[in-house]
Amino acid sequence: MIYDNENNKNIDYQNGNSFDNNSPANPSTPVFRNSPFYYSESLKKKKSKKGFNLFQVILIAVLSSILGGGVVFLAFQVVAPAIQPDVDRCFDRILAPSGLSSNAPGNQELTSYKIEIEKTDSPVVWIAKKVSPSIVGIRVTARVQNFLFGEQQSTGGGSGIIIREDGYILTNYHVIEYAYDSSANTVAKNAKIEVFLLDQKDKPYTAEIVGVDWRTDLAVIKIDATNLPAAELGDSDKIEVGELAVAIGNPASADMEFMGTVTAGIISGLDRTIMSESGYEFKLIQTDAAINPGNSGGALVNSEGKVIGVNSIKIVATGYEGIGFAIPINTARKVAEDLIEHKYVPGRPYIGIKVDSDFDESMARYYRVPVGVLVREVIPFSGAYKAGIKVGDIITKCEGKAVKNLQELNAIKNNYKPGDVIKLEVYRNGQYMEVEVELTEERLTFEQ
Repeated sequence: MIYDNENNKNIDYQNGNSFDNNSPANPSTPVFRNSPFYYSESLKKKKSKKGFNLFQVILIAVLSSILGGGVVFLAFQVVAPAIQPDVDRCFDRILAPSGLSSNAPGNQELTSYKIEIEKTDSPVVWIAKKVSPSIVGIRVTARVQNFLFGEQQSTGGGSGIIIREDGYILTNYHVIEYAYDSSANTVAKNAKIEVFLLDQKDKPYTAEIVGVDWRTDLAVIKIDATNLPAAELGDSDKIEVGELAVAIGNPASADMEFMGTVTAGIISGLDRTIMSESGYEFKLIQTDAAINPGNSGGALVNSEGKVIGVNSIKIVATGYEGIGFAIPINTARKVAEDLIEHKYVPGRPYIGIKVDSDFDESMARYYRVPVGVLVREVIPFSGAYKAGIKVGDIITKCEGKAVKNLQELNAIKNNYKPGDVIKLEVYRNGQYMEVEVELTEERLTFEQ
Protein backbone atom coordinates (compact mmCIF):
# COMPACT_ATOMS: atom_id res chain seq x y z
CA MET A 1 0.00 0.00 0.00
CA ILE A 2 1.40 3.44 -0.97
CA TYR A 3 0.06 6.95 -0.85
CA ASP A 4 -1.44 8.50 -4.00
CA ASN A 5 -0.84 12.28 -3.66
CA GLU A 6 -2.91 13.20 -6.71
CA ASN A 7 -6.07 11.38 -5.59
CA ASN A 8 -5.46 11.69 -1.86
CA LYS A 9 -5.68 7.93 -1.38
CA ASN A 10 -3.67 5.05 0.00
CA ILE A 11 -3.56 2.29 -2.61
CA ASP A 12 -3.14 -1.37 -1.84
CA TYR A 13 -1.31 -2.57 -4.96
CA GLN A 14 -1.17 -6.16 -3.68
CA ASN A 15 -4.97 -6.59 -3.42
CA GLY A 16 -6.14 -3.94 -5.87
CA ASN A 17 -8.01 -2.01 -3.15
CA SER A 18 -7.84 1.65 -2.23
CA PHE A 19 -8.86 3.49 0.89
CA ASP A 20 -9.83 7.14 1.29
CA ASN A 21 -7.57 8.91 3.79
CA ASN A 22 -10.69 10.00 5.66
CA SER A 23 -11.94 6.43 6.05
CA PRO A 24 -11.69 4.85 9.49
CA ALA A 25 -10.07 1.87 7.79
CA ASN A 26 -7.08 3.98 6.89
CA PRO A 27 -4.38 3.82 9.56
CA SER A 28 -2.63 6.95 10.65
CA THR A 29 0.73 5.62 9.42
CA PRO A 30 0.77 3.75 6.07
CA VAL A 31 1.83 0.12 6.31
CA PHE A 32 3.22 -1.64 3.23
CA ARG A 33 3.45 -5.23 4.34
CA ASN A 34 1.09 -6.42 1.58
CA SER A 35 2.68 -4.24 -1.10
CA PRO A 36 5.47 -5.24 -3.49
CA PHE A 37 7.27 -2.07 -2.36
CA TYR A 38 7.60 -3.49 1.15
CA TYR A 39 10.58 -5.83 1.73
CA SER A 40 10.24 -8.72 4.24
CA GLU A 41 12.61 -11.60 4.76
CA SER A 42 11.69 -14.90 6.45
CA LEU A 43 13.59 -18.13 6.84
CA LYS A 44 11.99 -21.58 7.02
CA LYS A 45 13.93 -24.68 7.97
CA LYS A 46 13.47 -27.71 5.77
CA LYS A 47 13.83 -31.28 6.86
CA SER A 48 16.88 -32.98 5.44
CA LYS A 49 16.45 -36.07 3.31
CA LYS A 50 18.67 -39.06 3.68
CA GLY A 51 19.65 -41.69 1.09
CA PHE A 52 22.51 -40.01 -0.92
CA ASN A 53 25.92 -41.66 -0.65
CA LEU A 54 29.41 -40.39 -1.44
CA PHE A 55 29.53 -41.95 -4.94
CA GLN A 56 26.38 -40.18 -6.03
CA VAL A 57 27.70 -36.86 -4.83
CA ILE A 58 30.96 -37.28 -6.79
CA LEU A 59 29.09 -38.35 -9.95
CA ILE A 60 26.80 -35.35 -9.81
CA ALA A 61 29.77 -32.99 -9.35
CA VAL A 62 31.62 -34.44 -12.36
CA LEU A 63 28.59 -34.28 -14.61
CA SER A 64 27.89 -30.70 -13.53
CA SER A 65 31.47 -29.67 -14.32
CA ILE A 66 31.31 -31.22 -17.80
CA LEU A 67 27.96 -29.64 -18.54
CA GLY A 68 29.04 -26.20 -17.22
CA GLY A 69 32.28 -26.22 -19.25
CA GLY A 70 30.37 -27.05 -22.39
CA VAL A 71 27.97 -24.19 -21.85
CA VAL A 72 30.83 -21.73 -21.28
CA PHE A 73 32.68 -22.95 -24.41
CA LEU A 74 29.53 -22.57 -26.50
CA ALA A 75 28.95 -19.05 -25.15
CA PHE A 76 32.46 -17.84 -26.06
CA GLN A 77 32.52 -19.47 -29.50
CA VAL A 78 28.99 -18.76 -30.75
CA VAL A 79 27.01 -16.35 -28.59
CA ALA A 80 29.70 -13.74 -27.77
CA PRO A 81 30.66 -12.92 -31.42
CA ALA A 82 27.02 -12.63 -32.34
CA ILE A 83 26.10 -10.12 -29.66
CA GLN A 84 29.44 -8.14 -29.56
CA PRO A 85 28.32 -5.39 -32.04
CA ASP A 86 25.14 -4.81 -30.07
CA VAL A 87 27.13 -4.62 -26.82
CA ASP A 88 29.56 -2.07 -28.34
CA ARG A 89 26.72 0.09 -29.57
CA CYS A 90 25.07 -0.08 -26.19
CA PHE A 91 28.25 1.06 -24.42
CA ASP A 92 28.76 3.84 -26.99
CA ARG A 93 25.26 5.16 -26.30
CA ILE A 94 25.86 5.02 -22.57
CA LEU A 95 29.22 6.78 -22.75
CA ALA A 96 28.40 9.24 -25.54
CA PRO A 97 27.13 12.11 -23.33
CA SER A 98 30.53 12.32 -21.62
CA GLY A 99 32.40 12.52 -24.94
CA LEU A 100 33.94 9.02 -24.54
CA SER A 101 33.88 6.07 -26.86
CA SER A 102 34.81 2.43 -26.35
CA ASN A 103 36.19 1.81 -29.87
CA ALA A 104 39.64 2.73 -31.20
CA PRO A 105 38.65 5.52 -33.63
CA GLY A 106 36.80 7.28 -30.84
CA ASN A 107 39.86 7.23 -28.64
CA GLN A 108 41.93 8.79 -31.44
CA GLU A 109 39.38 11.60 -31.82
CA LEU A 110 39.47 12.18 -28.09
CA THR A 111 43.26 12.53 -28.14
CA SER A 112 43.09 15.05 -31.00
CA TYR A 113 40.39 17.00 -29.23
CA LYS A 114 42.48 17.24 -26.08
CA ILE A 115 45.49 18.48 -28.04
CA GLU A 116 43.40 21.17 -29.70
CA ILE A 117 41.98 22.32 -26.38
CA GLU A 118 45.45 22.49 -24.86
CA LYS A 119 46.69 24.54 -27.80
CA THR A 120 43.82 27.03 -27.84
CA ASP A 121 43.41 27.20 -24.07
CA SER A 122 46.46 29.47 -23.83
CA PRO A 123 47.43 30.60 -27.35
CA VAL A 124 49.45 33.53 -26.01
CA VAL A 125 52.00 31.08 -24.57
CA TRP A 126 52.48 29.48 -27.97
CA ILE A 127 52.65 32.89 -29.70
CA ALA A 128 55.23 34.19 -27.23
CA LYS A 129 57.46 31.15 -27.74
CA LYS A 130 57.26 31.47 -31.50
CA VAL A 131 57.68 35.24 -31.93
CA SER A 132 59.71 36.49 -28.95
CA PRO A 133 63.09 35.36 -30.35
CA SER A 134 62.41 37.57 -33.40
CA ILE A 135 61.91 40.73 -31.32
CA VAL A 136 65.03 42.69 -30.35
CA GLY A 137 65.77 45.44 -27.89
CA ILE A 138 67.28 48.67 -29.24
CA ARG A 139 69.33 51.15 -27.24
CA VAL A 140 70.27 54.53 -28.73
CA THR A 141 73.01 56.66 -27.23
CA ALA A 142 73.51 60.18 -28.62
CA ARG A 143 74.87 63.54 -27.61
CA VAL A 144 72.17 66.19 -27.84
CA GLN A 145 72.31 69.93 -27.39
CA ASN A 146 70.60 71.20 -24.23
CA PHE A 147 69.63 74.88 -24.12
CA LEU A 148 70.65 75.30 -20.48
CA PHE A 149 73.46 72.78 -19.98
CA GLY A 150 74.99 72.51 -23.43
CA GLU A 151 75.76 69.18 -25.06
CA GLN A 152 74.73 66.17 -23.02
CA GLN A 153 74.57 62.43 -23.56
CA SER A 154 71.07 61.01 -23.94
CA THR A 155 70.03 57.36 -23.89
CA GLY A 156 66.77 55.90 -25.12
CA GLY A 157 65.28 52.48 -25.75
CA GLY A 158 62.90 50.77 -28.11
CA SER A 159 62.16 47.55 -29.95
CA GLY A 160 62.64 46.04 -33.39
CA ILE A 161 61.53 43.10 -35.53
CA ILE A 162 63.99 40.81 -37.31
CA ILE A 163 62.63 40.65 -40.87
CA ARG A 164 65.55 38.87 -42.55
CA GLU A 165 67.93 36.21 -41.31
CA ASP A 166 70.95 38.22 -42.45
CA GLY A 167 70.47 41.00 -39.92
CA TYR A 168 67.84 43.40 -41.26
CA ILE A 169 65.62 44.81 -38.51
CA LEU A 170 62.44 46.88 -38.85
CA THR A 171 61.66 49.51 -36.22
CA ASN A 172 60.07 52.94 -35.75
CA TYR A 173 61.89 56.00 -37.02
CA HIS A 174 61.37 57.82 -33.75
CA VAL A 175 63.23 55.03 -31.91
CA ILE A 176 66.49 55.91 -33.70
CA GLU A 177 65.71 59.54 -34.56
CA TYR A 178 68.33 61.13 -32.31
CA ALA A 179 71.08 58.92 -33.72
CA TYR A 180 70.24 59.70 -37.35
CA ASP A 181 72.28 61.99 -39.59
CA SER A 182 69.85 63.08 -42.34
CA SER A 183 72.59 64.61 -44.48
CA ALA A 184 74.33 61.25 -44.88
CA ASN A 185 71.46 58.82 -44.19
CA THR A 186 73.54 57.09 -41.56
CA VAL A 187 74.26 56.99 -37.82
CA ALA A 188 75.56 60.35 -36.56
CA LYS A 189 79.21 60.54 -35.51
CA ASN A 190 78.33 61.27 -31.89
CA ALA A 191 75.72 58.51 -31.63
CA LYS A 192 75.47 54.73 -31.39
CA ILE A 193 72.69 52.20 -31.98
CA GLU A 194 72.91 48.87 -30.13
CA VAL A 195 70.74 45.81 -30.75
CA PHE A 196 70.09 43.13 -28.11
CA LEU A 197 68.90 39.62 -28.96
CA LEU A 198 66.61 37.88 -26.48
CA ASP A 199 69.12 35.12 -25.70
CA GLN A 200 72.22 37.38 -25.83
CA LYS A 201 71.39 40.35 -23.64
CA ASP A 202 75.00 40.68 -22.51
CA LYS A 203 76.42 40.88 -26.07
CA PRO A 204 74.82 43.75 -28.01
CA TYR A 205 75.41 44.25 -31.73
CA THR A 206 76.26 47.67 -33.18
CA ALA A 207 73.72 48.59 -35.86
CA GLU A 208 73.91 50.73 -39.00
CA ILE A 209 71.02 52.64 -40.55
CA VAL A 210 69.81 51.30 -43.90
CA GLY A 211 67.13 53.93 -44.45
CA VAL A 212 64.33 55.84 -42.75
CA ASP A 213 60.87 57.03 -43.74
CA TRP A 214 59.66 59.67 -41.35
CA ARG A 215 56.26 59.90 -43.09
CA THR A 216 55.32 56.41 -41.93
CA ASP A 217 57.54 56.53 -38.81
CA LEU A 218 59.51 53.50 -40.03
CA ALA A 219 63.20 52.69 -40.32
CA VAL A 220 65.38 49.72 -41.22
CA ILE A 221 68.66 49.05 -39.43
CA LYS A 222 71.15 46.21 -39.88
CA ILE A 223 73.51 44.23 -37.70
CA ASP A 224 76.37 42.00 -38.78
CA ALA A 225 74.84 38.61 -38.01
CA THR A 226 73.46 35.57 -39.84
CA ASN A 227 70.94 32.79 -39.18
CA LEU A 228 68.76 35.07 -37.12
CA PRO A 229 65.15 34.02 -36.29
CA ALA A 230 63.22 36.18 -38.75
CA ALA A 231 59.58 36.84 -37.85
CA GLU A 232 56.77 35.52 -40.03
CA LEU A 233 54.83 38.45 -41.51
CA GLY A 234 51.07 38.20 -41.91
CA ASP A 235 48.45 40.06 -43.97
CA SER A 236 47.06 43.12 -42.18
CA ASP A 237 44.31 43.50 -44.80
CA LYS A 238 42.66 40.30 -43.56
CA ILE A 239 42.41 41.06 -39.85
CA GLU A 240 39.05 41.80 -38.24
CA VAL A 241 37.88 43.71 -35.20
CA GLY A 242 37.69 41.42 -32.16
CA GLU A 243 40.58 39.16 -33.14
CA LEU A 244 43.30 38.29 -30.66
CA ALA A 245 46.21 40.76 -30.65
CA VAL A 246 49.50 40.18 -28.82
CA ALA A 247 52.12 42.92 -28.40
CA ILE A 248 55.76 41.95 -27.82
CA GLY A 249 58.52 44.42 -27.08
CA ASN A 250 60.92 46.07 -24.67
CA PRO A 251 58.87 48.57 -22.61
CA ALA A 252 60.24 51.49 -20.62
CA SER A 253 63.84 50.38 -20.26
CA ALA A 254 67.07 51.21 -22.10
CA ASP A 255 68.91 48.61 -20.02
CA MET A 256 66.72 45.78 -21.38
CA GLU A 257 65.32 44.90 -17.96
CA PHE A 258 61.84 44.25 -19.35
CA MET A 259 62.90 42.95 -22.76
CA GLY A 260 60.54 40.37 -24.24
CA THR A 261 57.45 41.66 -22.43
CA VAL A 262 54.22 40.14 -23.77
CA THR A 263 50.79 41.79 -23.47
CA ALA A 264 47.52 40.59 -24.98
CA GLY A 265 44.23 42.13 -26.07
CA ILE A 266 42.13 42.36 -29.20
CA ILE A 267 41.96 44.31 -32.43
CA SER A 268 39.83 47.29 -31.36
CA GLY A 269 39.61 49.12 -34.68
CA LEU A 270 40.96 49.34 -38.22
CA ASP A 271 42.02 52.23 -40.46
CA ARG A 272 42.19 54.70 -37.58
CA THR A 273 43.41 58.06 -38.88
CA ILE A 274 46.02 59.69 -36.65
CA MET A 275 47.78 62.95 -37.46
CA SER A 276 51.53 63.13 -36.90
CA GLU A 277 53.35 66.19 -35.64
CA SER A 278 54.73 66.73 -39.13
CA GLY A 279 51.29 67.01 -40.70
CA TYR A 280 50.95 63.56 -42.28
CA GLU A 281 48.08 61.18 -41.70
CA PHE A 282 48.61 57.61 -40.58
CA LYS A 283 46.14 54.75 -41.14
CA LEU A 284 46.68 52.55 -38.11
CA ILE A 285 45.43 49.45 -36.31
CA GLN A 286 43.90 50.13 -32.92
CA THR A 287 44.34 47.63 -30.08
CA ASP A 288 43.77 47.48 -26.34
CA ALA A 289 46.91 45.37 -25.82
CA ALA A 290 49.18 47.41 -23.56
CA ILE A 291 51.76 49.32 -25.63
CA ASN A 292 54.12 51.29 -23.42
CA PRO A 293 57.15 53.50 -24.11
CA GLY A 294 59.84 51.18 -25.39
CA ASN A 295 57.32 48.90 -27.12
CA SER A 296 57.69 51.15 -30.15
CA GLY A 297 59.07 49.19 -33.07
CA GLY A 298 57.95 45.87 -31.57
CA ALA A 299 55.45 43.47 -33.06
CA LEU A 300 51.67 43.23 -32.94
CA VAL A 301 50.91 39.56 -33.58
CA ASN A 302 47.77 37.60 -34.49
CA SER A 303 46.62 34.19 -33.23
CA GLU A 304 48.72 32.43 -35.89
CA GLY A 305 51.92 33.96 -34.56
CA LYS A 306 52.26 36.23 -37.59
CA VAL A 307 53.23 39.90 -37.33
CA ILE A 308 50.32 42.11 -38.42
CA GLY A 309 51.61 45.48 -37.22
CA VAL A 310 54.53 47.52 -35.93
CA ASN A 311 53.74 49.03 -32.55
CA SER A 312 53.99 52.85 -32.40
CA ILE A 313 53.08 55.16 -29.52
CA LYS A 314 54.79 58.45 -30.28
CA ILE A 315 51.91 59.68 -32.40
CA VAL A 316 49.31 58.69 -29.79
CA ALA A 317 48.04 61.32 -27.36
CA THR A 318 48.64 60.59 -23.70
CA GLY A 319 45.95 60.23 -21.07
CA TYR A 320 44.04 57.39 -22.70
CA GLU A 321 43.48 53.92 -21.26
CA GLY A 322 43.58 50.82 -23.45
CA ILE A 323 44.12 52.63 -26.75
CA GLY A 324 47.27 51.67 -28.63
CA PHE A 325 48.14 51.85 -32.30
CA ALA A 326 50.27 49.88 -34.73
CA ILE A 327 51.35 50.49 -38.31
CA PRO A 328 49.80 47.80 -40.56
CA ILE A 329 52.43 45.29 -41.63
CA ASN A 330 51.39 45.54 -45.30
CA THR A 331 52.42 49.20 -45.23
CA ALA A 332 55.56 48.47 -43.22
CA ARG A 333 56.63 45.59 -45.48
CA LYS A 334 56.49 47.75 -48.63
CA VAL A 335 58.40 50.60 -46.97
CA ALA A 336 61.04 48.19 -45.61
CA GLU A 337 61.56 46.62 -49.04
CA ASP A 338 62.01 50.09 -50.61
CA LEU A 339 64.44 51.17 -47.90
CA ILE A 340 66.54 48.03 -48.30
CA GLU A 341 66.64 48.32 -52.09
CA HIS A 342 66.72 52.10 -52.66
CA LYS A 343 67.59 53.62 -49.25
CA TYR A 344 64.40 55.69 -49.58
CA VAL A 345 60.77 55.26 -50.73
CA PRO A 346 60.67 56.07 -54.45
CA GLY A 347 57.83 57.65 -56.39
CA ARG A 348 56.82 60.32 -53.91
CA PRO A 349 56.22 63.86 -55.22
CA TYR A 350 58.41 66.55 -53.72
CA ILE A 351 58.16 70.36 -53.71
CA GLY A 352 61.44 71.12 -51.96
CA ILE A 353 60.58 73.14 -48.86
CA LYS A 354 60.64 72.88 -45.08
CA VAL A 355 57.80 74.54 -43.21
CA ASP A 356 57.13 76.14 -39.83
CA SER A 357 54.74 73.73 -38.10
CA ASP A 358 53.95 76.29 -35.36
CA PHE A 359 52.34 78.73 -37.79
CA ASP A 360 48.55 78.52 -37.49
CA GLU A 361 45.42 80.65 -37.74
CA SER A 362 45.96 82.38 -34.42
CA MET A 363 49.47 83.45 -35.42
CA ALA A 364 48.21 84.59 -38.80
CA ARG A 365 45.63 86.82 -37.11
CA TYR A 366 48.26 88.18 -34.73
CA TYR A 367 50.63 89.15 -37.56
CA ARG A 368 47.74 90.15 -39.83
CA VAL A 369 48.73 87.86 -42.66
CA PRO A 370 46.73 85.19 -44.48
CA VAL A 371 46.61 81.71 -43.06
CA GLY A 372 48.53 79.08 -44.99
CA VAL A 373 51.83 77.14 -45.06
CA LEU A 374 54.79 79.24 -43.89
CA VAL A 375 58.04 78.38 -45.70
CA ARG A 376 60.95 78.01 -43.27
CA GLU A 377 63.58 76.70 -45.70
CA VAL A 378 63.94 76.17 -49.46
CA ILE A 379 66.04 73.19 -50.60
CA PRO A 380 68.69 74.21 -53.15
CA PHE A 381 68.06 73.11 -56.76
CA SER A 382 64.60 71.75 -55.92
CA GLY A 383 61.41 72.54 -57.80
CA ALA A 384 60.52 75.22 -55.24
CA TYR A 385 64.00 76.73 -55.56
CA LYS A 386 63.74 76.90 -59.35
CA ALA A 387 60.22 78.41 -59.12
CA GLY A 388 61.52 81.30 -56.99
CA ILE A 389 59.85 80.44 -53.67
CA LYS A 390 61.63 82.14 -50.73
CA VAL A 391 61.88 81.79 -46.98
CA GLY A 392 58.97 83.64 -45.33
CA ASP A 393 56.54 83.01 -48.18
CA ILE A 394 53.06 81.80 -47.21
CA ILE A 395 51.51 79.23 -49.57
CA THR A 396 47.77 79.94 -49.53
CA LYS A 397 46.52 77.81 -52.46
CA CYS A 398 47.54 74.66 -54.33
CA GLU A 399 45.94 73.97 -57.70
CA GLY A 400 43.31 76.64 -56.96
CA LYS A 401 42.29 75.13 -53.59
CA ALA A 402 42.89 76.99 -50.32
CA VAL A 403 45.34 75.33 -47.93
CA LYS A 404 45.55 76.26 -44.25
CA ASN A 405 48.23 73.82 -43.16
CA LEU A 406 50.76 71.25 -44.35
CA GLN A 407 48.22 68.45 -44.16
CA GLU A 408 45.96 70.10 -46.71
CA LEU A 409 48.91 70.94 -48.97
CA ASN A 410 50.15 67.33 -48.88
CA ALA A 411 46.68 65.95 -49.57
CA ILE A 412 46.61 67.83 -52.89
CA LYS A 413 50.28 67.37 -53.79
CA ASN A 414 50.20 63.60 -53.22
CA ASN A 415 47.66 63.20 -56.03
CA TYR A 416 50.49 63.96 -58.45
CA LYS A 417 53.73 62.20 -59.33
CA PRO A 418 57.32 63.32 -59.86
CA GLY A 419 57.62 65.31 -63.10
CA ASP A 420 54.13 66.86 -62.83
CA VAL A 421 53.77 70.65 -62.55
CA ILE A 422 51.47 72.17 -59.92
CA LYS A 423 50.39 75.79 -59.39
CA LEU A 424 50.87 77.44 -56.00
CA GLU A 425 49.51 80.80 -54.81
CA VAL A 426 52.09 82.53 -52.59
CA TYR A 427 51.71 85.56 -50.30
CA ARG A 428 54.85 87.73 -49.97
CA ASN A 429 55.22 91.25 -48.53
CA GLY A 430 51.51 92.03 -48.87
CA GLN A 431 51.26 90.71 -52.43
CA TYR A 432 49.85 87.48 -53.90
CA MET A 433 51.60 85.74 -56.77
CA GLU A 434 51.20 82.46 -58.63
CA VAL A 435 54.14 80.16 -59.30
CA GLU A 436 54.51 76.85 -61.12
CA VAL A 437 56.53 74.15 -59.41
CA GLU A 438 57.79 71.00 -61.11
CA LEU A 439 57.59 68.15 -58.63
CA THR A 440 60.66 65.97 -58.24
CA GLU A 441 61.13 62.68 -56.40
CA GLU A 442 61.54 62.95 -52.65
CA ARG A 443 64.78 61.48 -51.42
CA LEU A 444 65.86 63.57 -48.45
CA THR A 445 64.18 62.97 -45.11
CA PHE A 446 62.49 66.21 -44.11
CA GLU A 447 61.73 67.78 -47.49
CA GLN A 448 58.19 68.48 -48.67
